[in-house]
Amino acid sequence: MLRTIVFSVALVIAAAILGYQVKQVGGGRETISVKGLAEKPVTADRAEWRVVIQVQGAAIPEALAKLRRERPQLDEFLAKAGFEKAALTDSSESVEPNYEQVEGRNGNMRSVQQGHLARQTVTINTTEIAKVQAASRAIVQFEAEGHSVQYGEPQYLVSNLEEVKMSLIAAAMQNSRTRASEFAKSGDVKVGRMRSASQGAFYILAASADQDVSDWGGAYDKSTVDKIARVVVTVDYAIE
Repeated sequence: MLRTIVFSVALVIAAAILGYQVKQVGGGRETISVKGLAEKPVTADRAEWRVVIQVQGAAIPEALAKLRRERPQLDEFLAKAGFEKAALTDSSESVEPNYEQVEGRNGNMRSVQQGHLARQTVTINTTEIAKVQAASRAIVQFEAEGHSVQYGEPQYLVSNLEEVKMSLIAAAMQNSRTRASEFAKSGDVKVGRMRSASQGAFYILAASADQDVSDWGGAYDKSTVDKIARVVVTVDYAIE
């Protein structure tokens, strides 16, 4: 009886400190539910960057003509940045009416068509990350010289995500066993066989990110080259 009381008190204390959960299962047996964590640094091995040429013309032919004059200028910029043609993917040319907000006689704003917009997207996909970083800085000057381009920050990607995840799952399972054993010491019991296990969130985080993240939803940081991969698992063990 005394051992049962001591064990019960220990369960409460350890669960409060370590976040474990004890469950009752059939036949009065108990299990412990534990989260296991594992993480390791990973480095992006490829980059993707989109640059959009967008020009305006009074009519469709004029807009397309401007677009086709701008495209060789962008190709020259990208070639000087060191990208081979094989690294570039083009979208189809597109043209659409351009609407602008103008103020009417009564002060109300309304949309009025002002010519057409012609647009084409060039996507750079390469393993030469340093070249993408340099080009994303240099394009500011290219735009300042009067070229009609739009662009965002490059995305830095990890190709072997599944391999990274599988390597972390084994480590997270071992971590869950270690956590369960630490918990069991508080109650003078032993951790038995694993009864069930499930993978929770999988994170790819910026190396400088706050690591105190939720177990829900996961995340995939694409803004940085140096990252942290993290896996969470939930495992139920029998208590003996």
